[in-house]
Amino acid sequence: MPLVNVHLRRGTTPEYRHLVSEAIHRAMVDVLKIPEDDQFHVFHEVDPENFVIQPVVFGLPRGERAMFIQLAFNQRTAEQKTELFRAIVANLRSFADVGEEDVLLVAFETARENWWAAGRVVNPETGYDERMTDLQGTVGSV
Repeated sequence: MPLVNVHLRRGTTPEYRHLVSEAIHRAMVDVLKIPEDDQFHVFHEVDPENFVIQPVVFGLPRGERAMFIQLAFNQRTAEQKTELFRAIVANLRSFADVGEEDVLLVAFETARENWWAAGRVVNPETGYDERMTDLQGTVGSV
C-alpha cells in the first residue's frame, strides 16, 4: 500500500493532477509490481510564496512546474528504487509534459507491519499483499 504525496504550486488543473498521478502509479505498477488498485495519492497545492525553491538547483534551472514527490512503501532494493525513479521521470514527461529538472523525488521506507488497510490480505510469511508477485512470478513475495 504505497502512499504518495505530491507537492506543487497552486493553480494546476484536475486533469493535470490526474496525469501526474497516473504517471507515478503506472511506474509503481510496472517496477514495484504493486496491484492496479493499490493507488493512494495525495496532492498538496501550495501558494507560490510557500513553495520556496531556488531557480537553479544542482546546476539545473527549475521551473514553475517543479514538484516534490514523496513515496512511502516497504523496503526495496537500491536497484528497484533507481528503476522506479527513472520510470516516474519518464512517465511524467510522457503523460504530463514535466521535464526531469522539475521532478524531485524522495522515498521513505517503512517496515511491512506499519501498514494497514481494510480488505488487504497479507501473506504472513512475507508480509506482502497476497496479490503481489515478485519478478519470478511467485505470489506474495515482493
